[in-house]
Amino acid sequence: MRSKLCKFRSTASILAVSFALSACSFTEDALWPSITGDDEAQAEAPIEEAVDGVTRAAASSAIVPDGSSPVQDSNALPLLGTSFFESPGVTPGQPTGTAVGDRIERLRTDLTRLQARLVHHNKMLQAQRGEARKSAATYQTQIAAISARLQVGTTPGNPILVNQWNTAQGELENVSNSISQLNSLGSEASNTAALSAFVLDSARATYELRGALEEDHRQLGVLEDEANQTVVILDRLQNELTEDIIRTQNFFTNERSNLTALQIAVDSGEIIGNSLNNRVFGLPVPPSPNGAAGLVGRQAPLAIIRFDQPNINYEQALYTAINQTLEARPNSAFDVVTVAPPRNTVGNTALATSETRKYGEDVLRSLTNLGLPANRLTLSSTSNPGAQVPEVHIYVR
Repeated sequence: MRSKLCKFRSTASILAVSFALSACSFTEDALWPSITGDDEAQAEAPIEEAVDGVTRAAASSAIVPDGSSPVQDSNALPLLGTSFFESPGVTPGQPTGTAVGDRIERLRTDLTRLQARLVHHNKMLQAQRGEARKSAATYQTQIAAISARLQVGTTPGNPILVNQWNTAQGELENVSNSISQLNSLGSEASNTAALSAFVLDSARATYELRGALEEDHRQLGVLEDEANQTVVILDRLQNELTEDIIRTQNFFTNERSNLTALQIAVDSGEIIGNSLNNRVFGLPVPPSPNGAAGLVGRQAPLAIIRFDQPNINYEQALYTAINQTLEARPNSAFDVVTVAPPRNTVGNTALATSETRKYGEDVLRSLTNLGLPANRLTLSSTSNPGAQVPEVHIYVR
């Protein structure tokens, strides 16, 4: 993820998409049968739409493909624990003058130190919970403000939204720092729990020593009970701490993906949607052993992006097509194929193919920024007489 949103790259705009988009006039029959296995329909050419029609339709609708804003689906604050872990205390005892009494006194001192560590662990846990909640809440506020502005449409790279995005990123980094602190606290609490278990075992073993008075055993029973309570409380603290770490980590991972996708939305000035990484995926279909480049001209692609002008903005329409495909078939994978127009010589054609591949790399980077896992993507290059300008085709497998 980039540290500053102001370092936006130029993006491009989809020229033709052969998939059903509610905001555009594409027909469903162009591609959908190829997903469901209708071989006859696969041979049909994709229906194309002029770039201006696509971008206007997407911007005017301002609808997220899954029917929600980017912050309403998964941006709930992490549900951290609320327990407060208090020390059970150590009851003082009177010296008995026996060797067993001296041992009990040493164990009582050890237990006092362990309970002091328990108090410290609890203090740190409550502090980190508070920091995580505060940072997550501030993050949510910034994301909600950005999303509300994008819903009604705004200018590409609006500096107000850029500043809000940077603030949100900083708060999400604070959440990450809380995770690191919680992990460190988990290690400390684990060590304390091990020592408390040792004190409890030592107290129980002391019953076997010879030369004890009845008072020694009475004090030892009190000490054993308090050591046992300490072990139980530390165990509960560790359990809640582990749950807090997992929940906070899940929140951070999801929102990091959403924030990257939101960066593209701010760059283009229009709503896109939640990161694709939040979806539940099936096992990806393996790539064809013959490569995807051979599909050009033989199978209708999910999308065709033509780079016939600078600063083309294609992410919204492409996101919608990918998102709808994954809703229908969660195990889908995608082949990105760059298609260069042929030149008058073999050398010039090879050069054009190499230059066109750069557009494919941009599209691949956009898809990963939108949250599509890398193991569901391939990139290949070819040339085709049907291409008049550099094109990037996306195929579903």
